[in-house]
Amino acid sequence: MSDVKVTIRPNGPYLVAGPVELVDGAGNPVAGAGDKPMIALCRCGHSANKPFCDGAHAVEGFEAE
Repeated sequence: MSDVKVTIRPNGPYLVAGPVELVDGAGNPVAGAGDKPMIALCRCGHSANKPFCDGAHAVEGFEAE
């Protein structure tokens, strides 16, 4: 069983719990991802702190398909 859990929040971010390494398109580690027990990844596209969620989905009225 994996130690990582991804939870899809209704009309919100992906919550990733557990030890993960987050890398960008060039394969470089993303700062601030590996030192937390849980990260929230933006899926609405409106976050000013991409790839992390900053709550902009609520302001923008994001609705998941």
